[in-house]
This record gives sequence, structure tokens and C-alpha cells, in this order.
Amino acid sequence: MKFTKKPIALAVLASGISTLVTVKAVQAEDAFFDALSGGKVSFSARARYESVKQDNGLKDANAYTLRTTLGYKTGAFHGFSGFVEAEDISDLGDGSFNNGVDGDAAYSPVIDPDGTEMNQAYSQYNGFDTEFKFGRQELTYRDAPFHRFVGNVLWRQNHQEFDAFSFTNSSLADTKVSYAYINKVQGIKGNTLDMSSHLVNIQYTGLAIGKLEGYGYFLDYEDTPITASKTLGIRLTGDQAVNDAFKVIYTAEIAKQDDYKDGTMDDQNYYLAELGGKYKGWLAKVSYEMQEGDGVSSFKTPLGTNHAFQGWADTFLATPAQGLDDMYFTVVGEVLGAKVVAVYHDFETDKDGIDAGSEFDMLTEKTFAKHYTVGMKYADYNAGDLAKADTEKFWVYGQVKF
Repeated sequence: MKFTKKPIALAVLASGISTLVTVKAVQAEDAFFDALSGGKVSFSARARYESVKQDNGLKDANAYTLRTTLGYKTGAFHGFSGFVEAEDISDLGDGSFNNGVDGDAAYSPVIDPDGTEMNQAYSQYNGFDTEFKFGRQELTYRDAPFHRFVGNVLWRQNHQEFDAFSFTNSSLADTKVSYAYINKVQGIKGNTLDMSSHLVNIQYTGLAIGKLEGYGYFLDYEDTPITASKTLGIRLTGDQAVNDAFKVIYTAEIAKQDDYKDGTMDDQNYYLAELGGKYKGWLAKVSYEMQEGDGVSSFKTPLGTNHAFQGWADTFLATPAQGLDDMYFTVVGEVLGAKVVAVYHDFETDKDGIDAGSEFDMLTEKTFAKHYTVGMKYADYNAGDLAKADTEKFWVYGQVKF
């Protein structure tokens, strides 16, 4: 009996271990499928009417478009997760606008071409105070709409995305370090630009006077290597309370742009200075932004959400070769529960000080029940002595987002 108990005990032990391993495997498998199936679905739809009138012989444009997205973000499994989002842009009207791809060139441009694509598709890992992403993704380093150098161009119906590897680390106190390697840019026309580019952004919030941001953007395009550039800059933004009702706000930024690898541009600088105040829900500020230019090369922001800068009429999406000085005044507030924004721009070239015109912009927008937004937007650009056209744009839009 002494010797028969040992095989029985071993068999029981082996059976127990086998059961434990099986249970653990089943639990792990269940956890994995729970992460896959226990995620979150996202949906958005934005319908928009845009009209464009230009004093240049082109026909007035009228665009009725609809942007819809459907996405799914998985739950986390040992820090790993994933996100996919499909996007569709449809022309709901008669096509009386130039969409920049296959539209009627007799009309003024509204760059919202039809198309369906995978807007985002990336895997993600969160651990060690770091978030890693690999795949097609939207990259931004500042709150919207201040995507000056890197953005998703969220105003256009087809957003800009990047095929990239990126990470953000917050191990150091009050510090966020971000890096991205970009292989491709998916543009707002549905086009693809091949590149080999590096983005570095460091933000520090431990100063009493505000947030300090340093950055280096090294852009190299495969098809147009002569446009490669590197941009190094530093920015400080903050506010100081004068009393319980009033705050002074300020921003100072300087950057230097130069050729990179096979690029051929000459050195150009960028300056931004802002001063304003916040009082009982209202903001008012005066800003001066300069992008240098010498008539051949000028400071440019090819990956930025440029619609938010130099006027909503989009006259200066690309900086003129002579550069551009922009003195502008902004007022933001709320009226009857709706957000109101008014901006006035006065433009002049950096080289030779040529009058580059002026522009008045206005927006009113209201979000209700968290998921629904309606708005109207207007831009009126009056040309100066540059070869630009007077341009008037008007938008009406509605959006639902879950």
C-alpha cells in the first residue's frame, strides 16, 4: 500500500496542475476575447454647405458634402489595444465646385473630394509611463485648433493622417516627451506622400509662468527631396490672474527653419507674440505672427492645420515666397449659450513690405446634448497689392458624434 499511494498522489498532483494550467489558459483566452469584444464603437457624421465667391473669373462654388466615420477601439489586454476607423466623404449636391482632384476647374475650389478610406488603423501599448502607437494615426501636439506645425486638418472633410510609429512618455515630473517617425502622409485630397521624417516635441509644465515647449521637426520627402527641411523652435504660453475675474494671457514663440538632407531652402525664421486677457468667459487678444521669406525661400508649415492661421479664406495656406507678416485681433465669447469667434487680420509681406490684404472672420457654434453641434462660419478676404483674389466664403454645418 505504501508504494501504490505514490503513483496515485503523483497522478492527482499532475491532474491538479493540468487543471490549473487549463483554467489559467481559459481565463487568459477569455480575457483576450473580452478585450477584443468589450471595446467602444465611435460614430460621427458632419453635413456641410460651403460657398465660395472669388474675384478671379471662376464660377461661384456651392458644395454640399457629408463626412461619416465609424470606428472601434478595443479594450486593453496587458496594456495592448487597437483602433480602426473608416471614413467616407460624399458629395450630396450637383458637383458645382472644384474638389481639387476630379472636380470642375471652372469653379472655385472646395477641397472635399469624394472617397472612402481607412482613416486610422493602429495598434497601441500603454506601459512604463509611455504610450506607443504603430500604424495610421492622427498626430497633434497642441490642443485644437493650434496645430501650427503638425495637425490633422480637422476642418476639411477628409482629415490628414500619418503612417507612423509614435510614442509619448511622461516619466519625468511635469514633462511630456513625444517622438514620431513618419513613413507616409495621407493628405486631404486622398493623396499619399512618401517620406522619412522625424518629429520631436517636449513640453514642460513645471514653471509658474506657463508651459514651455521645445520641438524639432525633420521633414524629408521621397518624391521632392529638395523641399526637405528641419525646424527647431521653442514656445512659452501662459496666463496670470490679476484678480478673481481677470487673467492676462500671453504667448511667445520663435523657430528657425533650414534645409535638411537634400533640401535647398535658405534659413528662414518664425516669430509669434500674443498678449490678451480673459474676463468673465470672454477672451480678447492681439497677435503678431511672422514667417520670413526672401523672395525665393519662405518659412512653411506643410504638415500643419493651416486653415486655423492667416485667415479662414485659405488665401495663405502656403506662405508666399516673400514671407508673411500677420497682425490679427481675436475675440472669443459666448452669446445665448453659443460660442462666438471674431478675428481681423492685416497682412503684409516680410520682404519689401507689400500690402497683402486684410480679412475678417466670424464663427458661431453651439453644442447641445453633448453629441450634437451646429454652426455657421464666414470669411471675407480683401486683396492688397499681391496677385491674390478677393475671396468670400460661407459655411453652415451640423454634426453628430458618439
